Amino acid sequence: MSVRELVYALYERRLLRQLQGRPGPRHVGVILDGNRRWARALGEDAAHGHRRGADKIEELLRWCTETSVEVVTLWLLSTDNLARPQAELDPLLDIIEAVAEDLAAPHRSWRIKAVGALDLLPPETAQVLKTASERTEDRRGLSVNMAVGYGGRREIADAVRSLLHEHADRGTAIEDLAEFLDVDHIADHLYTRGQPDPDLVIRTSGEQRLSGFLLWQSAHSEFYFCDALWPDFRRVDFLRALRSYSARHRRYGG
Repeated sequence: MSVRELVYALYERRLLRQLQGRPGPRHVGVILDGNRRWARALGEDAAHGHRRGADKIEELLRWCTETSVEVVTLWLLSTDNLARPQAELDPLLDIIEAVAEDLAAPHRSWRIKAVGALDLLPPETAQVLKTASERTEDRRGLSVNMAVGYGGRREIADAVRSLLHEHADRGTAIEDLAEFLDVDHIADHLYTRGQPDPDLVIRTSGEQRLSGFLLWQSAHSEFYFCDALWPDFRRVDFLRALRSYSARHRRYGG
């Protein structure tokens, strides 16, 4: 072990001690940002960065399991990203499909859920995500939401649309629906329905904005912005995020 590795190992132990007895998040959302910039700094194409970023996901899920996180939402592809040039988008979709298949492999314990507007994706990508969800639905390990073709505004629009269809099928008049409609009715139609809202949202790469990630669900979330590009995100960065979360006094309503 090098001196640098020894120092980081000691620091990780210190962070873990600091977390003992403190409240931790049940649900962590992660905006995996910085793959392209990481690749560009090495003179490589975007696909190289996305592949390295994909390799980091397994590590993150192990860290979450070790710290008793119950749900993780990974933002892998936004609705805006679907407008990228096909030469960049196609390799990224291939990488996402490979990630879904790997996370759903028989030796894994994770439960995969596709989160996003799957109808916007190529049929083959949508099918891989659906298959991963179906294959793992009975597992009892960490719940992993793969947000692909995801946009916060689109999710809310889809939730309202689903709600209207449901009540139209029941024969509910629009006037009657307007009388009793509340936030819980909409929440019941979100992509993440049935799951706790994220307690902590982490964004890598130094950007300090949500960009539409879990707009509805993050109303009371704590945010942690990390300067590291996603492929460089380390266990100490994750533990620092948990330490930051544990040190905050969560307030609801102001």
